[in-house]
Amino acid sequence: MMKKINFTFVFVAAVLVALNSRAADIPIPDAPVDTPLKTVTDAAAAKRLAWWSEARFGMFIHWGLYAQDGCFYKGTNGSSEHMMRHLQIPLAEYAKVADDFNPTNFNADEWVGIAKNAGMEYMVITSKHHDGFAMYDSQSSDYNIVKRTPWKRDPIKELADACRKQGLKFGVYYSLGRDWEDPDVPTRDGYRSNTWDYPIETNKVFAHYFERKVKPQITELLTHYGPIAVLWFDTPEKISAAESQELVDLIHKLQPDCIINSRVGHGLGDYGVQEQKIPGAGDIKPWETCMTLNGHWGYFKGDEKWKPAQTVIHNLVDIVSKGGNYLLNVGPTGAGVIPQGGVNDLEQVGAWMKVNGEAIYGTTVSPLKTQPSWGRVTKKGGKLYLHVFDWPKDGSLQIEGLKSPIKKAYLLADTNTKPLPVGSGIDGLVRWDKPFITLPSKPLDPIDTVVVLEQ
Repeated sequence: MMKKINFTFVFVAAVLVALNSRAADIPIPDAPVDTPLKTVTDAAAAKRLAWWSEARFGMFIHWGLYAQDGCFYKGTNGSSEHMMRHLQIPLAEYAKVADDFNPTNFNADEWVGIAKNAGMEYMVITSKHHDGFAMYDSQSSDYNIVKRTPWKRDPIKELADACRKQGLKFGVYYSLGRDWEDPDVPTRDGYRSNTWDYPIETNKVFAHYFERKVKPQITELLTHYGPIAVLWFDTPEKISAAESQELVDLIHKLQPDCIINSRVGHGLGDYGVQEQKIPGAGDIKPWETCMTLNGHWGYFKGDEKWKPAQTVIHNLVDIVSKGGNYLLNVGPTGAGVIPQGGVNDLEQVGAWMKVNGEAIYGTTVSPLKTQPSWGRVTKKGGKLYLHVFDWPKDGSLQIEGLKSPIKKAYLLADTNTKPLPVGSGIDGLVRWDKPFITLPSKPLDPIDTVVVLEQ
């Protein structure tokens, strides 16, 4: 699904707007503080980001040993995918979870199909989370899913292949500054380190871990699995500026087209990250909101608080109208299954996207000075897409701040593109920059009916 790419969002001033209540989300503890990118995206980064700027919507997947019993350990609630740290499980004991990790219901084609049917254009999965366990066949560390579990399969390879087959871009998450398996990974004040197995923080030398594990594993991921579209780093913690730069240079040497998020550290990377929140305004630099579909990143037994499809769609539109991407997370079970509640939500989102995807893919920030009270606005070429969340009771949709007259208005879901009446009178004056559009009595879609303006 390739369309003409518009990069103006990189250089357009962001709109100032209060955060819509629909964008509210469940706060997740331990969210890192992100360092802003140093500069506006340069030409090389813009070229790498071309497909990403078109895609706008992707699937995030947190999957690891913590999913085996839904973040419970021997009957004790570990709260989240951080259960090893929350419960301070000794490494030797935590590693035994791998003895039972046998996700025989895993089907890469099925996972990718769920993402594709939801209208997502890319996928990012945890290749190694904070517990240090590699979810792929790492040659530099035997602490991995192929060597330590009875399953003996490489899900990163299978998902990479399935994404290529079904036309999605494929990326990997990598926990950079937290690794509870390695003895040389300090964190700020030791708060997020493995201090129960390795208690003396001053003995930990990040550079040893960086050379022994990080660089070899990043090299493996970029040389064994075909094109990697995104390297999604997390928790830079104690990495130095020189090491961040060295990592960026290594990635671009091995795969020049791979894009990197800002959590590589020290203001580097191609795009910024907002975690579990949507900013009140956009940014002239490329950015992405990553967010959970329920209350947890990894699979948590009993969490059925799925965001309604309406919330997901409104979040997506809100983000895109501010120039961002939406990376929406699911946490598969220890058996290798994406929970049905999440699948049901994504099917509804996909149904809306099949009709209205034109108003999402490849669009840029709203050109209006303020976001309208009735919804959001996206733009592509000479078209404005009015996402009407709240259908006006009087049938009149007021717009303010247009920079050129409307040539035609119609409903995107109306296959006949029947024109809608456009008026220009306001307070007795003819004002083309403040027109009103006469709408049908009821919306075509109660979640978000899209009105297209051609200018």
